Amino acid sequence: MEIYSFTQSNGKRIKQFQSDFIMSRILHTEKPVHIASMYLEENGIIGFHQAVTAQLLLIVHGCGLVRGELEKFWNVQAGDAVFWKKGEWHETKSLNGLTAIVIEGEELDPSAYMTRSFCCYE
Repeated sequence: MEIYSFTQSNGKRIKQFQSDFIMSRILHTEKPVHIASMYLEENGIIGFHQAVTAQLLLIVHGCGLVRGELEKFWNVQAGDAVFWKKGEWHETKSLNGLTAIVIEGEELDPSAYMTRSFCCYE
């Protein structure tokens, strides 16, 4: 499991086309991906299971706890992106609720665009 950051401070200011905004790149892929939104309500949980394919969980609102194969949980919050490789066991839960975007696909490499927030290899 790896945790990255896609917060505003990791972004780049865009000024083209009379624009003025900050964009934090997340990933690029040549192969198909599945993108979905997930809403964990109070005491919500995505149960302990193996990732069917590489998976990137982008926390966009709220906070929660994630883990890999060991029973050690890591705090995550809006702006964190959690990456699990195909076959990795993992779980996500939230006491107060969280909203996330999940991207699943064969060739995800978040390290190409995002900064690793902290390392939690197991």
